[in-house]
Amino acid sequence: MSDASTDRRDHNALPEVVPGLPARWYHDAGHYERELRALWQRNWIYICHEAALAQPLDYRTVEIGDQNILVLRDAEGELRAFHNACRHRGSLLCKQAQGRLGSKALVCPYHQWSYAASDGRLLRTTSFTAPKGFDKADYPLFRVAVAAWRGCVFVHLDATAELDPTSLFQRPPDNFVNFPLEDLRVGFTWTTDIACNWKAFWENFNECLHCPNVHPELTKLVPLYSRRIVNPLDVPDWRDHVGDNDPKYRGGLAAGRETWSSDGSAQGRFIESLTAEDLERGHTYASAWPSVFLGGYPDHVRIVRLLPKGPEQIELTAEWLFPAATLEAPDYDLGKVVDFGKLVMQQDAEACELNQRGLHAAPLDAGVLMPEEYLLKRFQDWVRTAVV
Repeated sequence: MSDASTDRRDHNALPEVVPGLPARWYHDAGHYERELRALWQRNWIYICHEAALAQPLDYRTVEIGDQNILVLRDAEGELRAFHNACRHRGSLLCKQAQGRLGSKALVCPYHQWSYAASDGRLLRTTSFTAPKGFDKADYPLFRVAVAAWRGCVFVHLDATAELDPTSLFQRPPDNFVNFPLEDLRVGFTWTTDIACNWKAFWENFNECLHCPNVHPELTKLVPLYSRRIVNPLDVPDWRDHVGDNDPKYRGGLAAGRETWSSDGSAQGRFIESLTAEDLERGHTYASAWPSVFLGGYPDHVRIVRLLPKGPEQIELTAEWLFPAATLEAPDYDLGKVVDFGKLVMQQDAEACELNQRGLHAAPLDAGVLMPEEYLLKRFQDWVRTAVV
């Protein structure tokens, strides 16, 4: 879903026919490998919120294509990231997706080489003697760049990369200025696999032509989406409704609804730092391609990460974050927020999987973008620039 910035032309629309990306780019194994190298291995990739690495020696592992990455908080509280590979013969160091180290050393489960969690240097091997010319200093773990933006942890496979917040997001997080992102706590995490190419997910996210048919519950909550648009300026007659307070025309949530939940209620647990304007907006988004979008709501934040698992499969992970007081309230029903978010994402998953299957049609060279899909063009141009 989108809260795209307004385009002050007559209205937001593609003025002419624009072909989509080649259909084979969504299932060809060779092209998938090119995208891994050009996009996934050359951009900052979201890992998790810092609240998921709250304690010293907490760790997470993720697979970015065929690269297994280990992110941890060392004993001094600093974030560290390495390729999850022993320098002896390449074994994984941490087998689980998450956990806590038992000591300040990373110990290979295969031959017990050990490394300092703080900087990856090789501490010891288990051989009786060292071969001639062997120096432990020559065999540290391969480092990966890691940085946090407002409590959100990102990695870059280029160990020398430096995170620049001004270029991290393609859809900027300007509307998140009053959200206390750093201080929120993870209330629930959900992971699922979707049988589609990663680009199909982003394209679905950036348009609402599908919304009335795919998301009947959501279009009741966000009436603007029932018009198959994501911004009031997406239709030629937008000027006819300037000043109209009906959310079907101005955007925002339906009358009487407060947040994204199964009954539209925030249960009295609004984020205290939000302004009246933030609350009236009802929802806002930021995207950092290729891996993550943030959704901000009056009572919570939802962070959705995707990782490519092959040409036609992604892993989707959603984190729901709340103020500590909300999670500690005995009468707060977390399920109302989580269940609604999961419903919308499951509906999107089914649509993406249908789309993916059809992309194999032999005569289909490429699809075509309709006027309302100007955000898709922006995304597809970003992909083309990197891989062509």
